[in-house]
Amino acid sequence: MAVTDEAIQRIKDMITEGRLAPGDRLPPEKELSEQLGLSRNSLREAVKALELIRVLDVRRGDGTYVTSLEPALLLEAMSFVIDLHDDQSILEILAVRRILEPASSSLAAQHADETQLEMLQKIVDAVETDASVEDLVAHDLQFHGAIARAAGNGYLASLLDSLSSHTVRARIWRGITQEHAVDQTLSEHRAILQAIAAGDSTLAEALTLAHVAGVEQWLRSAAL
Repeated sequence: MAVTDEAIQRIKDMITEGRLAPGDRLPPEKELSEQLGLSRNSLREAVKALELIRVLDVRRGDGTYVTSLEPALLLEAMSFVIDLHDDQSILEILAVRRILEPASSSLAAQHADETQLEMLQKIVDAVETDASVEDLVAHDLQFHGAIARAAGNGYLASLLDSLSSHTVRARIWRGITQEHAVDQTLSEHRAILQAIAAGDSTLAEALTLAHVAGVEQWLRSAAL
């Protein structure tokens, strides 16, 4: 289990065992890290992740609180990591994306016009390496959607958009728990765009295959 996932599990246990209830304030960072046997950095990453899915509410200058959700809903949200890792359907969706996304990039390299290439460049240029995980995922969806539209097949674009919407949680979790995920994603996007702009359909296809397979490989490893 990844260190961040372990930290999240420890906080989840505090809630399920009744040591923390909805609305409760978490102990100070130093105290909680010692109590849970975690580094302060791991604890910060866990809090960041749980804030992202609205399990924790970080109030600047005040403290970190368990959100005031109904207990059943709180536990449902807390278990989403386990659901994500155990859900075979997400792996199957990623496998389908691994088949279709490279074909989409190959077609885009053959058919993209100047306007579409400029749009892809703007999408890539709009994101910095210090982007938040939420911004990165939004960028990722926008980038792949623009490639699909540039491929010139409306049905393929709609299908990929539908598939991508079901993998958002996996992308968010990868961004939080995998080191250098932002830099890696942006670097791979730039390389894919360069191949498309050069009209190199074979290279665009190969780079996209490696890019999408990386997410799938990470999820399979995280599920072990």
